[in-house]
Amino acid sequence: MASIYNIPSHIKAWVYYEYGNIEEILKFESNIPIPDIKEDQVLIKVVAAALNPADYMRALGFFKDTDAPLPIVPGFDAAGVVVRVGSKVSKFKVGDEVYGDIIEYAWNNPKTIGTLAEYTATEEKVLAHKPSNLSFIEAASLPAAIITAYQGFDKIEFSAGKSILVLGGAGGVGSLVIQLAKHVFGASKVAATASTPKQDLLRSLGADLAIDYTKENFEELVEKFDVVYDTVGESNKALKAVKEGGKVVTIVPPATPPAITFSAVSDGAVLEKLQPYLESGKVKPVLDPKGPFPFSQTVEAFAYLKTNRAIGKVVLHPIP
Repeated sequence: MASIYNIPSHIKAWVYYEYGNIEEILKFESNIPIPDIKEDQVLIKVVAAALNPADYMRALGFFKDTDAPLPIVPGFDAAGVVVRVGSKVSKFKVGDEVYGDIIEYAWNNPKTIGTLAEYTATEEKVLAHKPSNLSFIEAASLPAAIITAYQGFDKIEFSAGKSILVLGGAGGVGSLVIQLAKHVFGASKVAATASTPKQDLLRSLGADLAIDYTKENFEELVEKFDVVYDTVGESNKALKAVKEGGKVVTIVPPATPPAITFSAVSDGAVLEKLQPYLESGKVKPVLDPKGPFPFSQTVEAFAYLKTNRAIGKVVLHPIP
């Protein structure tokens, strides 16, 4: 398919050739063959990409039995411009600004070339048009986190009028769980945990009760909640904070029964469904103030993400 863009045959990308700590194994390459597209795929010029814990877990070999063959270009989240479309693509055309988590199933046969590259290819079904009010940096921060947040509510069949406690409310997923609970799902009360400097952020996102986990134990609160949404891996404590008959959902396996764990599936339809909330500003991206990191500082960005101190999302821009 012809394109108005001057698309190179080889691209710059971050690559690893073996499993290990991502900040030790990542190498910058400037001569990676550009990915081909299948009939249901588009080629994207990546403008901004976000980092996820799944990137460094994948690099450690957590799911190597179902992983793509090495070498691997990591990265799930991107925002960019469509430069080529497959013959069966109907939703997008060359020039469209799009965003998405390009890997449908993180743990099962993920792509060899992820989003930490100048160009990447993915199926149209995992993408959506970028909300017009968001920058590429803001849009890149959203897909994996907001899809995960949303699908967790689906998993527990959350409904308006229920109360919710969010563990890790200042993180990439947690900061969006608070906003979705408040503005999309109509929670009666939203509580959330974070450290002392992040209490104001929790309130600004819509938390009615901000809990400083360095000063009090959420599981010892007199008040109990209909749902506890655990983004930090404390499902055992979460079970003590839930009402009788309530539910605990966690994104960090293994879950302590009867807490429910789930893995998100990337889906452009979720992004489309949430578009009105993003365009109205009711739901906002939360970007770490240290970012965006330039593409040349990808290793430093991963090292920072691994400290677990990041607020919201860590984004790379510009690329390259």
